[in-house]
Amino acid sequence: MEKKVKIIAEAGCNHNGSIKLAYKMIDEAKKAKVDAVKFQLYSTDHLVTQKAKKAKYALLNTSKKQTQYQMQKKLEFSEQIHKKLKRYCEQKKIEYMCSAFDVPSIKVLNQLNLKVFKVPSGEINNFPYLKYLGSLNKKIILSTGMSKLSEINEAMKTLIRSGTKKNNIIILQCNSEYPSPYSDINLRAMVKLGNKYKINFGLSDHSLGIEVPVAAVALGAKIIEKHFTLNKNYNGPDHKASLLPFELKNMVKAIRNIELAMGSDKKFVTKSEKKNINVARKSVVAIKLIKKGDIFNTKNIGIKRPGNGISPSKYYNLLGKKSKKRFQIDDLIRL
Repeated sequence: MEKKVKIIAEAGCNHNGSIKLAYKMIDEAKKAKVDAVKFQLYSTDHLVTQKAKKAKYALLNTSKKQTQYQMQKKLEFSEQIHKKLKRYCEQKKIEYMCSAFDVPSIKVLNQLNLKVFKVPSGEINNFPYLKYLGSLNKKIILSTGMSKLSEINEAMKTLIRSGTKKNNIIILQCNSEYPSPYSDINLRAMVKLGNKYKINFGLSDHSLGIEVPVAAVALGAKIIEKHFTLNKNYNGPDHKASLLPFELKNMVKAIRNIELAMGSDKKFVTKSEKKNINVARKSVVAIKLIKKGDIFNTKNIGIKRPGNGISPSKYYNLLGKKSKKRFQIDDLIRL
């Protein structure tokens, strides 16, 4: 989708249901120089039943007495709030993104003229959802947490058959645990997915730290999505597995540095290193006093720095030749 890696700061539900906190998160995302900040849009009544249990990681970070329905209801943002968030992002000149968790929410985001639609991992087998989204022929980011390859195949087919061009889909490797164990992240699977479908690929990362996203970029990821928070001690399901603002900044810097470092697949002498050639390389020099007419041999010529004389690659060509001038010890041999 983009020539450079697109970095998405996932605000998710870390705003804790407060628009003021959401605004602050947009401010911090902008300071970190990410490309986009992403929220979530859903209707709790469409999302979850009254009796649905919470994930174990959510139980650790929220009240055990609170049901998943109650937790999600507290974190739910209305359509009007999302309009305000999008407007604020536009003022700050950062892309507003949002994951929709139901068809009515997709319709709202479409009315907001979103450029890219993100399919959360939990919706990858929601065929009515995928069929409707696919019919819009938008750019789609498909997250694949908790998925088998056969399920990803079906999701891709559904989106494409519904009207979305394959090249408008980017696929994300994801491990849907918060935080993700490093042993379960499977970055090689990310590359395999991109190669299998011949589309761009990326990573939605829930690991602690920033090294995994940086490694993903080195492997060719075109999108990195990472949760962040203003305080890891806030009450909420995702805070502890999220980056703080300074960590988000460090991740962006590291990714941009790796992008530069990936460079070209052509091997050549770079502009920055040209000035060091004569300093680091060596030349053929006199290691004994050589008089005019003496024969060059292994006893009177050697190889030392600097490198602005005859290249050591010509050393054997010099042996047995007659010196045309006098050389002091350490003089560069000249013909």
